Amino acid sequence: MSETIPPFTGFGLGLRKEHHAQFLGAEQKVDFVEIISENFMACGGRPLRTLDAMRERHPVIMHGVSMSLGSPAGLNRDYLTELKLLADRTRPLWVSDHLCWTGIPGHNSHDLLPLPYTNEALATCIANLKLAQDVLERPLLVENPSSYMTFPESTMSEWQFLKALAEESGCYLLLDVNNVFVSSVNHHFDPLEFLNVIPRDRVRQIHLAGHSQGPEGLLIDTHDAPVCAEVWALYAKAIDRFGPCATMIERDDAIPPLDDLLAELDQAREAASVLA
Repeated sequence: MSETIPPFTGFGLGLRKEHHAQFLGAEQKVDFVEIISENFMACGGRPLRTLDAMRERHPVIMHGVSMSLGSPAGLNRDYLTELKLLADRTRPLWVSDHLCWTGIPGHNSHDLLPLPYTNEALATCIANLKLAQDVLERPLLVENPSSYMTFPESTMSEWQFLKALAEESGCYLLLDVNNVFVSSVNHHFDPLEFLNVIPRDRVRQIHLAGHSQGPEGLLIDTHDAPVCAEVWALYAKAIDRFGPCATMIERDDAIPPLDDLLAELDQAREAASVLA
């Protein structure tokens, strides 16, 4: 995969059904919207009509949760075919998914399951990524998920793994700053070390979100609260290192009024403009 993804420096929101009517009824102060790919795959009717109307107003990013890039069984070809049909119809800025596995053949866990950071797992992810990029005929963005456990078999850090993955597969990276913070607290590492190893030229998008306090001191990536002060501070460090890139607020539970999310997005604009 020799294609490149040019930088895009806007500010956007995840498109959620609670806000469809407002997006369709009036222009909103966003530079793009991000959809969950699976919500629009293998379907017709209202969802696709909504997506078509949205695409006329805003650039669209497709973000998936089921590719299962870490699966040693390989990728589901039917899934990739459906994803390509949606991408060809939508013509998104890019397509992204997560560094994880999501199940076994015939069973989707509907969760982003962690990987050991080993050479074997890296080879699996690279092979799966190359296949996906070949089928989709475009480079992908890969997101760092939050994690709540580690593997004694790991021989490298998550950030070293992501660096090698990007360099060897030709993919780009979706840097979830909230997930970096959550995992740094859960696993007691310095989040700045994570940022400093990630290749500057491979980051094309940043996610910001809220999290919750879980059991035994763990933070849980729940996407049900505003971005906290510590994540805003880490976002400033990320912009300082990677420069302006597409930034998005994620909210998937306890969905607030659209105006609240737009106000939070303005915080991201202000933070990025200070460092420009």
